[in-house]
Amino acid sequence: MANIKPIGNRVLVKRLDAQEVSAGGIVLPDSALEKPQEAEVVALGTGGVDEKGNIIKFAVSEGDTVIISKYGGTDISLGGVDYLILAENDILGILS
Repeated sequence: MANIKPIGNRVLVKRLDAQEVSAGGIVLPDSALEKPQEAEVVALGTGGVDEKGNIIKFAVSEGDTVIISKYGGTDISLGGVDYLILAENDILGILS
C-alpha cells in the first residue's frame, strides 16, 4: 500500500492493467495501449466541505473498482508503483 494520504476530496487510485489483446485476438504492443479507465481505490482523503463547513462523505470506499475520467488526475510513482491522485468527481462510477 502507498505511504500517501490524499487531502480534501481527493482519492488515490491504482490503474488496473490495460487489455493487451484486441477483441479480434490481436496482441497489442505497449505503444498502442490506451491508459486504462478502470482503477482500484487505494486511499481516501479527508472529505470535501460544504458551504456550512460540514464534511461531505465519499461515495466510494477503499478497495472499490471504479471507472475514472480519461484525462483527470495527476500521475505519481511511489516505490516503483504508479498511482493516480484525482478529485472524487473524476470518478465516473463504481463497478460491481
